[in-house]
Amino acid sequence: MRHHVVVVCLTSDPDTSIREKEGFFAAMTRRNPPPVSLLLPLLAVATTSLAQDFDFFYFVLQWPGSYCDTAKSCCYPTSGKPAADFGIHGLWPNYNDGSYPSNCDPNNPYDASKVRDLLSTMRQKWPTLACPSSDGTQFWTHEWEKHGTCSESVLDQHGYFQAALKLKKQVDVLQILQDAGIQPDGGDYSLKSIVSAISDAIGYTPWIECNNDEAGNSQLYQVYLCVDTSAAKLIECPVLPRKRCGSEIEFPSF
Repeated sequence: MRHHVVVVCLTSDPDTSIREKEGFFAAMTRRNPPPVSLLLPLLAVATTSLAQDFDFFYFVLQWPGSYCDTAKSCCYPTSGKPAADFGIHGLWPNYNDGSYPSNCDPNNPYDASKVRDLLSTMRQKWPTLACPSSDGTQFWTHEWEKHGTCSESVLDQHGYFQAALKLKKQVDVLQILQDAGIQPDGGDYSLKSIVSAISDAIGYTPWIECNNDEAGNSQLYQVYLCVDTSAAKLIECPVLPRKRCGSEIEFPSF
């Protein structure tokens, strides 16, 4: 009896999406259907591979005062000036070695109809300050297509945005800092005190990103928190970005 043998190479390229891997496998088996005895081990390998598309998420929160207090300035969204609060920048799949996947599925573009029930909250908690003014659609499109598509093994489009909004509600970074006497008043605060305030409150160490104001002063720009692959539980960061802030940083008003 002649058997059809199909050799399936499941690429480790992080930019190859789950849908692409599954599509390739399906196309090959349609052309040369293998016996069940050969197919089952391959399916087991495929399942294991697809479950390990990334190792953790960075959940990134951005201080609007620092975004706007630069030489480049900013533009308020068409809905008006955002609240003086840390807004969501993104929920980014990452690898433990510091690299990250991106733009994993061009066949799954951002679709506002899939997050219709979340849009009002997204405008409040996930605003854009980029110029020219917009309603946020371009920003959310970028975040989903560059980062969100790489988490398709655990989150669909609605689940991705909903998970980020839940994390924002779970961790009120501004309130944590204010409770520690760290106010967005244009004053300088030690980086150590900012990190300690957040880590004492949530039980995990954040990473702080700084940018520079028009005068060149270092200021609190973004807070990175690490989240498990379910996008539901905070974890200790397996790896941190390399860029560092100074020991004293400004916390500008907004």
